[in-house]
Parts: sequence; structure tokens; C-alpha cells
Amino acid sequence: MSTHASSKPTHKQSLDYIIRSGLAGGFAGCVAKTVVAPLDRVKILFQASNPDFHKYAGSWSGALGAGRLIYRENGILGLFQGHSATLLRIFPYAAIKFMAYDQIEHILMPTPEHQTNLRRFMAGALSGMTSVLFTYPLELIRVRMAFHTRSTNNGHPSKPTFLSAASEIYREAPKQRPVISSSISVPPPITTLSLFSRFPLMKFYRGFTVTLTGMVPYAGTSFLTWGLIRSYFLPASSSPSTNRKSTPMLDLAAGAVSGALSQTVSYPFEVIRRRMQVGGLTHPDRWMRWGETVNAIWQSGGWRGFYVGLSIGYLKIVPMTAVSFAVWQWGKAVLGA
Repeated sequence: MSTHASSKPTHKQSLDYIIRSGLAGGFAGCVAKTVVAPLDRVKILFQASNPDFHKYAGSWSGALGAGRLIYRENGILGLFQGHSATLLRIFPYAAIKFMAYDQIEHILMPTPEHQTNLRRFMAGALSGMTSVLFTYPLELIRVRMAFHTRSTNNGHPSKPTFLSAASEIYREAPKQRPVISSSISVPPPITTLSLFSRFPLMKFYRGFTVTLTGMVPYAGTSFLTWGLIRSYFLPASSSPSTNRKSTPMLDLAAGAVSGALSQTVSYPFEVIRRRMQVGGLTHPDRWMRWGETVNAIWQSGGWRGFYVGLSIGYLKIVPMTAVSFAVWQWGKAVLGA
């Protein structure tokens, strides 16, 4: 038994284990996102207050009506608009998130005796923040692709591609204002506009701060709940050989509860983030600040504005999280991680 205990840390922190864990996580994320892609499209349109879909927001029937409208105008592919960017983002995002969680969990909780709710929360929050840091530009492109509803090409409807959405973000610029001549030369102040001009790649990080902040309660609560449920139904014993094995149904149920709770505590951050992400379409010359975004949401819908689309959010996040956790565990078992 001592030999097993001494070799386990080496195994879990080996490059082979890290790669297998990441592959399982990336595949799980892709499967889960594909399952809920149509719901995700509708939810983004609601959160970002797309004017064509504002009348549908706020109810289950409205979500169904919005889905029918998208299907009627653009067919089945319209419900998956932006999904290519989703898959490009979600594989590295989920791979890094689950891989990071495996490693951070092992560092913070190397044995069952070290497991606490605070450490579970910290492991989840840190893994979520790590994945966002590396994949955020892909998330912004995906949201822009899903937000567009009236893209045209020579008078004919067309859907924005990944490259066209990325190009649009990169080239965003305000309308030219008339230059007023002056004999006094005053150096221009360093503004967001000048920063965007000097560093165009910063445009791909609109809404990044609120995303990073919102990831703390979202991923933290998700992995905290996941760990709690598994520790209750699968208590660790003194001998690893006698530990109870998880089942797909338990993984699905634990993931579903984790998704529902994490969505509830972090949803206002998600609404603010969506508004800031599409802000380049209305304010291409600058960042949309936290304060003005929060105020705009409050002015248009009060406190309920921070929860617009929450019902469809549950409809999306519960099965998505359930599938992602279950497929992650299945993938790790198949790959021997």
C-alpha cells in the first residue's frame, strides 16, 4: 500500500496523465456544447438585448418563439450559428479547465483528509480563471457570430464566418469626426481609442475583467458542488481498492446540480459580460465600463434585467454541465487517466 501511495502523486502530475486529462476534458466540452448549441444561440441574443428578439425575452414560450423565428429565417444552421467558433474555443477551454482542476486539486487536496469546501471552491475558481485567460478572444468571436441576425452579402442573407467576425472586431473604429484646426499643438491624451489604435488585439478582450470576476463564483461553485456530492455518495475509504466506483447516472446528476447552482450565483456577471462583449458594435472607440454597463441594464429592466434569459440559461446549463462532467469522467476512464 505504501508503494501505491508514493507513486500516485508522480502519476497524477506526469505529462502523460496531464495530456490524457486534457483530452478527456476537451472532448467533454465539445459534446456538451453541441447538445445545447441552439439554446446557447437564443440565450446570447436575449442577454445582449438584440432588438430583433427583445420581445421574446423573459419566458420559456418566448425562448421557443425565438428558436422558431431563427429556424424559419435561417433553417437548422441558424440555430448553430457561431458553433464553429464555439468548438474552436471550447476544446482548449474545457481541456485547460479540467486539466488545471486535476492538478490544482492534487496540490490543495493531496489526500481525503485535506478536502475542505474552501479548497474545493478555490480549485474550481483557479481552474476556471486559468482557462479563461488563454481562450477569451475565441469566446468574444463566438458571441459576435451568435449576436448577428441581419448579416447581408450583396443583398442576400448570409451568416458571419469565424474569420469575418474576427476581422470585424479587429477593424472596429469610430466614425471620423471633423478635424478642427488650431494653431496650438496639444498632445492628445492616452485614451482607450488610442490604445485600440496602438494595440488592436486589445479589442478581443472586451468584457474580460467581468468574465474573469464572474468565473470565480461560477467555476468555484460548480466544482465545490461536484466535489461535495461525490464525497457524500462516494466516501473515501482507508484502502483505495475498496472505494466505491462512480456511475454515469451519479456523474450526470452531480453535474446537473452543480450547473444549476453555479448558474444562479454567477448569472448577473454573465449578462454584464455579454453587453460588454457586443459593445464594440455600439461603442467601437472605447471599452464599455462596468459602471455604465450595469447602469444601462438597470435602466432598461431594473433588477430583472440582470436575470434576463435565466430560465433558458437553466435549460442550457443544467444538461451541459451534466454532460460535460459525465463525459469527462468517462473519457478519463477510457484514456486511462
